[in-house]
Amino acid sequence: MADNPFILPPLPPLKLRRSLRLPLIAVSVALAVALAVSSLLFLERQKAKALVNSARHDLEASKAAMAALEGDKAQLEIDKAQLEGEKDALESTRMQLAKSVQAKEGELAQMKGAYDKFQEAMKTEIVRGDVHLEEDGGKLRVDLVDKVLFDSGDAQISKRGEEVLARVAEALVAVPDKQIQVSGHTDRTPIAAKLVGQYPTNWELSVARATNVVRFLTEKAKVAPQRLVASGYGEYQPVASNKSAGGRARNRRIEILLTPTLAPTNIAKSKPKEAVAQGAGGNDVKPEGGKADADKPDKAVKKSGKKSGGKSRLGKAHKRHKHTKKSTS
Repeated sequence: MADNPFILPPLPPLKLRRSLRLPLIAVSVALAVALAVSSLLFLERQKAKALVNSARHDLEASKAAMAALEGDKAQLEIDKAQLEGEKDALESTRMQLAKSVQAKEGELAQMKGAYDKFQEAMKTEIVRGDVHLEEDGGKLRVDLVDKVLFDSGDAQISKRGEEVLARVAEALVAVPDKQIQVSGHTDRTPIAAKLVGQYPTNWELSVARATNVVRFLTEKAKVAPQRLVASGYGEYQPVASNKSAGGRARNRRIEILLTPTLAPTNIAKSKPKEAVAQGAGGNDVKPEGGKADADKPDKAVKKSGKKSGGKSRLGKAHKRHKHTKKSTS
């Protein structure tokens, strides 16, 4: 029977079987508990890891926001400095404008005072219509018809003209910082035959009259010559129609214009040595006496200028001005 493989061995006693079952149950329970604890620990670890990642992300975002705020702060500082600079510039501009307005108001007040002086000094001639005053934009214009200063067809100032110009000079002295332009004007009537040799055209007559007025103001009325300019316009700037006798009389006039004085501009002198070096192609050898020869024409010009005086220079300037005017008419 024992040799029969198909016969099962006898079961152990019941008590023995029960004693063996209990440890197996305990091990199973322990394994289940361990597995549950491991699962809980894994879940907690994953949660903690997620929290760490979230905190790290928030930290990076906070750093980026802080950097952006620092950049905004720096830009605001730059904008503030720029606005402060613009504020200072605007304040400076405002002060300059205030000074300019104040100076302009003073200039207008001074010109108004000069206008009143001219009006008082020339009231008789103004009533007669022989003198016209006009003030506009810081400029003062005084027009004197020719009969007040000159005889018909003549450029020499009459006795009456000298008396009138003396009163004009008193008013001019009251505005010492103004430039004075004296302009001669004529009508379209041609020069009389007996005067053609002296004044070929109205150009020469207008320039001669303006020049004589300037010379009177400087030589007899003691007006500073640096302030004076003489010019002639002939018949080409009329203020009335030449078709009527009254219009022609109005056009024959001496115009005195007071304008702001412009400071002269210094022009740098050229360097003759550089020009000589360039012309000689690098040859530094200069002929003896070359400088003296070059200076001779200048000395001749200076001597001729002293002999001829200011009137000849004005005549030459007028001839050039005359040709320019004719070409543009």
